[in-house]
Amino acid sequence: MTKMLLPFLMLPALALAYEYGPDPRYTGAPGDNPLACSNATCHTGLPQGGPINAAGGAVIATFSSGSSYTPGGPPISITITVTDPKNTHYGFQMSARLASNLANGQAGDFNIGAGMSEIVICDDGSTKIKSCPAASPVEFIEHAYPAGSQVSTTPYTLTWTPPATNVGPVHFYVAGNSVNGNLMADAGDHVYTNSYVLTPVLCTTATPTVAAVVSAGAYGALPTFAAGSWIEIYGSNFSSDTWQWSGIDFNGSNAPTNLAGVSVSIDGVPAYVWFLSSGQVNALAPADTATGNVKVTLTNCSNTSAAFTAQKTALAPGLLAPPGFLVNGKQYLVGILSDGTYVGAAGSIPGVTSRPAKPGDLVVLYGIGFGDATNNSDGTTIPPGTIAGGLNSLVNPVTINFGSTAAQIIYAGLSPGFVGLYQFDVTVPSVANGDAQINVTQKGTPLAQKVFLTIQN
Repeated sequence: MTKMLLPFLMLPALALAYEYGPDPRYTGAPGDNPLACSNATCHTGLPQGGPINAAGGAVIATFSSGSSYTPGGPPISITITVTDPKNTHYGFQMSARLASNLANGQAGDFNIGAGMSEIVICDDGSTKIKSCPAASPVEFIEHAYPAGSQVSTTPYTLTWTPPATNVGPVHFYVAGNSVNGNLMADAGDHVYTNSYVLTPVLCTTATPTVAAVVSAGAYGALPTFAAGSWIEIYGSNFSSDTWQWSGIDFNGSNAPTNLAGVSVSIDGVPAYVWFLSSGQVNALAPADTATGNVKVTLTNCSNTSAAFTAQKTALAPGLLAPPGFLVNGKQYLVGILSDGTYVGAAGSIPGVTSRPAKPGDLVVLYGIGFGDATNNSDGTTIPPGTIAGGLNSLVNPVTINFGSTAAQIIYAGLSPGFVGLYQFDVTVPSVANGDAQINVTQKGTPLAQKVFLTIQN
């Protein structure tokens, strides 16, 4: 009798779905159930669990602080939304973890929102009062609704208090379950997961000083730059640590103008900050028609440098030719063949596989500072600081010669999927063996760089 009854008694527990939140460890984070709430005993119609992230929706978290937090700073407001093509009611569970211990390292402190539609539980399943037990420190904030009430159709808003000290990046993991409202854990419920990283504000208490501004060093280190050019800013007291942007720093396709508390302004217009350290910041110059003397300032939280006067031009083109491609006093371009091999004499460039190009080969070159590009699909201009989407074309065309012999340019525009990076797909013309000097002009003006590619028929 017992053997017959046990499966029967267990079925309701496996089939019902509840408005109150799940047990701990259903965010999909390291150490948690990888299927989140789509595991075999929850929101799924499959005995093995799943699917997850398969119904065309998403769980999305937005942070009032952007992509950074201030150690010991004020609470950050977090809004959680679940979108789904069919279901309108949804719940969630979120956890915040230390990068140094993604499975068990609690970061900061969760608190429920004013609507009281959330609850914070600890790793042992208990409800958090002031803090979780030392033996079960990981917190989980999740939806909490009375039985029979259904879960929310509107976003959840809660707060997270950052750690008192700089603990490095904090990883947030969130699972959202969009339910069909029948109070059954079946295939009509859809589960999604997502993750985010907040970086600590990396400001110093000292006032920054800007000593030099040049276009990116690997692209010629020109003394001038243009709108949409990558620049390197040198000086002191920029940041307390080294950092560079990641996906969470972007607002849609727009690059960040503030990275971990550090920002750059060119003639009063915010630039796009990619990399920062105590003495160097790399940024993309914003759209601005001003040329000649322009004022560059750098701000690290509340302190702003004195203005540095830099030279801005309408165009400032440069091709990728880094120091690692300087061989025996000759500067070679980074040219990539269709099989991924670099152009160069075999073994000539340390750390890469290279071979000479031959006439007819397609070689991809990269550059910066070539000015506006328009989308091939609709003719619209791609603004600086945005990820290039599909294929596009330079407004100011270029010519590329191997010595005095013109090359056929298959593509010349911003590199799709990148910010401020130009791509040139070039067919090698029929030229003599040896190192061919690559001569590039834009609007009739030659590039200042003296660069080469190796050819072998």
